[in-house]
Amino acid sequence: MDWDEIYDREQARGVRTGQSFFDSGAGAASSSRRPNNALAGMDDDDDMDDPMGGIVPGNNNQRGGGMGLRRGGGGDLFSEDDTPETPLEQLTRHWVNERYAPDVLPAQEELLSGLLDHLRVQTRNIQVLRDDPETSESEHIRIMLVQTEIERVKFIIRSYIRTRLFKIEKYARYITSSADVQTRLTASEREHASRHAKLTDQHLYLSVLQSLPAAQAHLDDTPVFYPSMVTQPDKTRPVFVHALQDCPPVRFPDGVVTEMKKGHICLTPYRVVEHLVARGEVELV
Repeated sequence: MDWDEIYDREQARGVRTGQSFFDSGAGAASSSRRPNNALAGMDDDDDMDDPMGGIVPGNNNQRGGGMGLRRGGGGDLFSEDDTPETPLEQLTRHWVNERYAPDVLPAQEELLSGLLDHLRVQTRNIQVLRDDPETSESEHIRIMLVQTEIERVKFIIRSYIRTRLFKIEKYARYITSSADVQTRLTASEREHASRHAKLTDQHLYLSVLQSLPAAQAHLDDTPVFYPSMVTQPDKTRPVFVHALQDCPPVRFPDGVVTEMKKGHICLTPYRVVEHLVARGEVELV
């Protein structure tokens, strides 16, 4: 069977957007002909082929609420759309911020927990539908699309967690000595940072430091005119920021003061907009 042909035929019949797979109020699953229907928001006569509410293929004027370009339809990443973000859109924004920010950002533990719970429910319900002999051919196509979207969400979650772990291991000794940074981590992340820093210190001592004079066998020396021995985030690194709303004035390193209006994009050292990122007034791009 040619799945591309069937999909194109479904698209030619016309599609319409329904409730997002990860809308703010989305439940575990709705049902039409039978219970445990994983295709939330889809009736039997519903031709919506975008169950997670992303950009609808072949129709640039419709917008859902899930994957795809996250702010508005028509393929415009930065369109002026005041529609509240779905949990998946929020995670995508935090994921991009985490990847581009030199520092460790606050953990989104509650958001991740909600999405993972929803993924588990949807995966279980999809398996029920796949095993049901009454499932029609068109429903199998929709199930395949939902599974594809689930894998896309899993990729974002894994990448978000890997990015945080990379930073935590890179700045482990800095994190263990900074109470402020520790408040941005989950309990398991703090434990991992502490264990990683301890193992690294032990390795360096056994392989190198124990053979050096006592005055030089330290990892926390702060010699004048030399960089610190503890690796810290480089907050002077330039980043691109996109204003999600009108922001208060910010001062650049050269003394210039400017106001970032909604939709404005600029290149600036991370330190300048660090507080705006933390408040969610801007996003990194």
